[in-house]
Amino acid sequence: MTDEIDPGDRADDAEALDAVDLEILRNQLESVAEEMGQVLIRGAYSPNITERRDCSTALFDATGRMIAQAEHIPVHLGAMPEAVAAVRDCDPQPGDVFALNDPFTGGTHLPDVTLVAPISHEGNILGYTVSRAHHADVGGMSPGSMPAGARDIQQEGLRLPPVRLVAGGERATDVETLVLANVRNPRERRADLRAQRAANDRGARRLLELYEEHGDRLLAAFDAVIDYSRSRLESELREIPDGEYRATDALEGDGVTDAAIPIEVAVRVDGTSVEVDFTGTAGQVAGNVNAPLPVAKSAVYFVIRCVTDPDIPPNHGCYEPVTVHAPAGSLLDPKPPAAVVGGNVETSQRVTDVVFAALADAAPERVPAQGQGTMNNLIVGSSAFVYYETIGGGAGANPDSDGLSGVQVGMTNTRNTPVEALEAAYPLRVEEYALRTGSGGDGQFRGGDGLVRALRMETDATVSLLTERRSRAPSGVAGGGDGAPGRNAIDGEEVPAKTTREVDAGTTVRVETPGGGGYGE
Repeated sequence: MTDEIDPGDRADDAEALDAVDLEILRNQLESVAEEMGQVLIRGAYSPNITERRDCSTALFDATGRMIAQAEHIPVHLGAMPEAVAAVRDCDPQPGDVFALNDPFTGGTHLPDVTLVAPISHEGNILGYTVSRAHHADVGGMSPGSMPAGARDIQQEGLRLPPVRLVAGGERATDVETLVLANVRNPRERRADLRAQRAANDRGARRLLELYEEHGDRLLAAFDAVIDYSRSRLESELREIPDGEYRATDALEGDGVTDAAIPIEVAVRVDGTSVEVDFTGTAGQVAGNVNAPLPVAKSAVYFVIRCVTDPDIPPNHGCYEPVTVHAPAGSLLDPKPPAAVVGGNVETSQRVTDVVFAALADAAPERVPAQGQGTMNNLIVGSSAFVYYETIGGGAGANPDSDGLSGVQVGMTNTRNTPVEALEAAYPLRVEEYALRTGSGGDGQFRGGDGLVRALRMETDATVSLLTERRSRAPSGVAGGGDGAPGRNAIDGEEVPAKTTREVDAGTTVRVETPGGGGYGE
């Protein structure tokens, strides 16, 4: 195995970093991650990446600890360490680039393709660059690779354990050919993969420049930024009263049945540590709302950052004081061949809601009313094109302000696809795009309003909807009213929250997203 440069091996001898040095180096590392994200967004072809920015980038040290990330998609970033760990088990060599999307080996769901590349210096691994992007299609039983009725992961698309897309600096064209032969619109997929490789290359080049400039002081900075974030998070946790806090919520169905699927959590705060235990949560289900444990961890990390100080630099130090447990074979730690594509986008949102609810008793001034609690996934496609979008809705009101309207909440941080870009790229027409006035819950502070998005097909297509909060409204708190639940319709006929249908040209799909809950009477 190639030697890894362990920060602890050489940084002890480096000159101690003062506060100014630490701040400069921390910002330089975060700038590298941000620049990687810009390269990916500008170099991709898919509107899903170039417009919606459904992608994330980060830097890791040689031991697999996250040292810096761009502020992109929460559900991507919290799960990235598992991807790096999976690649480190494959004996990475200088010049390699690994691709993976397997949710049971470091991925989240199949459309999220992750590239992990070791950064080498004089033959030793200094760290890793990581990019993760939602590809509009990775094969499977329906365009967009997010079929509502999937019962196992093979129906959701091409499954990639860590494989070398580049080996020793040479493209593995046979691997790329195999991948592209199993997806729709391979030209677009190839371009997006190239943009990811470019992002990883840029990150490696920038980190090596920093190493040439700072030497072992950069290794010292890896440890220092992690220690700094952990110390700040522990300081915030001391302000939360010790105790055990419980909550229960439920999904509205798994796409196979409409039966409620309970999620239970116990959050145990003990000084500077937090244990989050999902014992009591439902077992894995037949449909595709199972969420791999890294996805559940991402949701927990997001909530902990929200109820402490969101400005704490995001890196491995933010994760160390937090432990997450879910029973093996459960909804939040399923076993293969469970279908999981909806778990990443919808179950993650419900995990966020239930952990927030548990901590409401511990830190009521820091917990908002429930937001829309869904990503409102809309996928339209055929053999020739695939359009994918998550649609914003209402945010929950806070103790001192109204909730925002028409925004993404929880585990997603994407933009929308502008009407002009959407209509230019796809055989679709936007008939309506507006705020869903009055859908936010009443209260001393009102919940934000949801959105209405109506699309007319200009060709025959397959439509898939993966949504939540259609029958269980987002809750208000402290006497505030609930937000309005969402609604899906095809040509005026209301359809289930999770559905896949073949439609003819001229059909209109209408999505009305939930409003946020209100705060206070």
